[in-house]
Amino acid sequence: MQPRSAQNPSPPKSPRCRLALVVIARNEAATLRACLESARGLVESIILLDTGSSDDTVVIAQACGAQVHHFTWCDDFAAARNAALAHSPAAWNLILDADERLADDAAGAEALIEATRGPATRIGLLPVISAFDLEDQVAHSTSWLPRLLPASVRYQGRVHEQPCSDLPRVRLPMPIHHSGYRRAALARKRGRNRRLLQAMLEERPEDAYLHYQLGKDDEVYGAFAEAAEHDQRALQWVAPQQGYRHDLVVRLLYVLKRAGQLETAIQLAEQEMPHWQQSPDVFFVLGDLLLDWAMAHPAQAEQEFLPLVDSAWSTCLALGEQPQLEGSVQGRGSFLAAHHLAVLHEQMGRSEQARQYQQLAHELREGQGKA
Repeated sequence: MQPRSAQNPSPPKSPRCRLALVVIARNEAATLRACLESARGLVESIILLDTGSSDDTVVIAQACGAQVHHFTWCDDFAAARNAALAHSPAAWNLILDADERLADDAAGAEALIEATRGPATRIGLLPVISAFDLEDQVAHSTSWLPRLLPASVRYQGRVHEQPCSDLPRVRLPMPIHHSGYRRAALARKRGRNRRLLQAMLEERPEDAYLHYQLGKDDEVYGAFAEAAEHDQRALQWVAPQQGYRHDLVVRLLYVLKRAGQLETAIQLAEQEMPHWQQSPDVFFVLGDLLLDWAMAHPAQAEQEFLPLVDSAWSTCLALGEQPQLEGSVQGRGSFLAAHHLAVLHEQMGRSEQARQYQQLAHELREGQGKA
């Protein structure tokens, strides 16, 4: 017997339109309007499933033209997604969370619409660009997630649910902006998913994806040693071809550093480098690790380790941005690497090189802002 979340609440209806936006929400009044408005010009129908809001979520959804349906929450995100999908009249469903919005991108919109003109025989992966707070600035990472689904596709998984389908997946360049990883949003959501993840892990203790998600949860709340433990288990079991493996490796290097396990992190970097020669993210974190190692070994720093730091961050610039890599952070192949090189050369007394890199960092950041 299938788990509840994998069952279709009702069989897919004959489609009455081409594309619908499908959203589940609870107390999302602060962000919902921007979400729904971002897609109104592209979709023929908006379906919102409310799971128990006490704010103006339903009122806002109705004002935006959504068909609102209600669902009794049962600690199962896939069950809620599937209940929402059962109400869709479309051949294709565009999935957004309430804290997401489609980018104002004409080329991306055309690619999305073009994908729905053919038969519904594939799943569309869209780049979800998540904003998060990194020290004194806002950074952005990109994940390619299944968000354009044929009408027949349903979800599995109580939390961090995934479409259950063997249909081929294709990338569509329609960006989605996500604000749910900002500090204020994380504070509101703390602990919301962890209980469900842990319950799933009890059933599947060697599930790499569950350990990966638990590691991410620990990381965003500063539990770096615990994050490293989950990430190491995930890396032990993840398949080499899994798209999230790149993000997992980069995150593991980072949390090992933050947990004070520098030697383990450097050893892991040495093992993984042959697989990620085109990743500015891996070289960026490698530079951070080597800088910490240089600071711990000052006698060898200038002659041995700092040149390696310089080389790692220079490689980032040579590679450029690689947003097709899962979890890539904007700037690691451009302005962030240039800024780090400026600081490095300033500390080494190379004022002119530092000035040049700082100017480059400014130009690269400005250039991305205009893109």
